[in-house]
Amino acid sequence: MSARISPDRLERQLPDAKPAYSQGEAIAEANRCLYCHGAPCVQACPTGIDIPGFIRKIATDNVRGSAKVILSANLLGYSCARVCPVEVLCVGACVYNDWHRYPPISIGRLQRYAVESVFADGGGDTLFEPAPSTGKQVACVGAGPASLATAGYLALEGVKVTLFERRQVAGGLNATGVAPYKMHVEGALMEVEFIRSLGVTIRDGVEVGRHVTAPDLLREFDAVFLGVGLGADSKLGITGEDGAGVIGATEWIERMKLEPGFGIAGVTRALVIGGGNTAIDVARELAKLGVPNVTLVYRRTAAEMPGYAHEMEHARTEGVTMLERAVPQEIVRDANGKLTGLKLEDGRALEADLVVLGIGQARLRQVAEGFTGVKLDDKGRIVADPLTGRTGNSKVWAGGDAISGGQEVVNAAQEGKRAARAICAAIGVPVRPDSPMHAGHR
Repeated sequence: MSARISPDRLERQLPDAKPAYSQGEAIAEANRCLYCHGAPCVQACPTGIDIPGFIRKIATDNVRGSAKVILSANLLGYSCARVCPVEVLCVGACVYNDWHRYPPISIGRLQRYAVESVFADGGGDTLFEPAPSTGKQVACVGAGPASLATAGYLALEGVKVTLFERRQVAGGLNATGVAPYKMHVEGALMEVEFIRSLGVTIRDGVEVGRHVTAPDLLREFDAVFLGVGLGADSKLGITGEDGAGVIGATEWIERMKLEPGFGIAGVTRALVIGGGNTAIDVARELAKLGVPNVTLVYRRTAAEMPGYAHEMEHARTEGVTMLERAVPQEIVRDANGKLTGLKLEDGRALEADLVVLGIGQARLRQVAEGFTGVKLDDKGRIVADPLTGRTGNSKVWAGGDAISGGQEVVNAAQEGKRAARAICAAIGVPVRPDSPMHAGHR
C-alpha cells in the first residue's frame, strides 16, 4: 500500500511538531513519572490505557512490554500518540499541572516512542497470539479508525474480518485528514499494516453501494460494522463560492497529504472560514508552508470557538490572524471569474487568492440507508446504542464519526473495542479471559 504514496507531496514540507524521542530521552522522561495511585491520566484516557504501567516499562527499557500494554487497551495506540489532543486528555490531567513548577509528563511522546520502536523493528505482528478460527465472518465498511479497531480486536478472537474501503488508501482521516505536523501518511499506513498483520483483510477501492451492496454484506457475513466517517465538505451557500480558488478544508488537507505535485504557488492571502479544529489545522498548515497572510474567519468570538484553545494559540504564534464576528456574504470574483476576496455581512471586504471552507462535513447517508433497519437522527448520524454500537438492524453495528458527527481518533478506537465485544457476544464467539479486548478500564 505504501508504494502508492508518492514522495512528492506538499505535506512532506511540514516537519514533526513533536519529534520522536531517542532511547535516552524516553528513559529520562519516563523516570519523571510519579506512578500516581488512581492515576488521573488513566481516567482521562477514553481507552483507559494503563499509562503509569507502560511508562514504568519504558523506564526499565522494556519497550516491547510497554507497547503491549498500550496496544492491548488501544490497538490504534500509535496514531493516538501522534494525534490525540493530549493537552485536554491525559497530559492535561497529569498531577504536575497542579504544581506549576515542572511540565507535565509527555505521555503522547512516550507512547509514540514505545509503539514506533516495536513497529520499526517489525515486532508488532508478534505482540499478540490470535485465537483459532471460529468460522465467523464480519464485514467492516470503511477503513478508518473505528473500523480498524473493531477489525483488529475481532481478528484476535478468531473472527475473519474484511474491510471495504472506497479509497485506494486505507486509514480514514488518519491518512487523509491529520495535520502533517502531527503525522504524515506513512505513519498512518504503518498502523494499517499492523492491523492487517493481525489477520484482517482490507479491500481498498471497493465502494459499498456501488461495487458491493448492503444486502450482499448482510447475506455473506455474520455481522456488519459501519465505520463510514463523514462525507464531503459543507458549503456556505453564498454567491461566488463555486469556482477556482475556493475549496473545502478536508479536500484541501487530503490533496496536500496525498496528491503528487499539489502546491500553493502564488498564494499570498488565504482566508480559512470556520472555528473548529479542522479550520485551525488548515490555517496553521498554510502559515507553516509560507503563505504570508493567513486569516481565520469566524462568525462568533474566539471564546465561542469549538476548536481547542491550545491549537489556536499555536496558530497565533505561527502568524495566523483571527477575525471574529465575521459572517461571509459573498465570494468576490473579477470579470474573468478569478477569486479576489470575500465580502462580509457587515460590509467589510477582505482580499484573498485562496478561500478554504472549514465549516463542517455532510453525512454519508446513502451507505447507512442501504441497510434495512438502520436509522439516522435529524443531523444525519447513525442511531446506535452508545454502549455497544448496535443499530436498529440486529446484524449491524456502527461507530466513529458516523455516529458521533466528528470526535477524536481515540474515541473511535474505544467505540471499535466496545462494538467488537458486542459483536462477539451476538455471533457466539467467546472472548478469551486474556483477550486484549478486556484491557482498559472502560
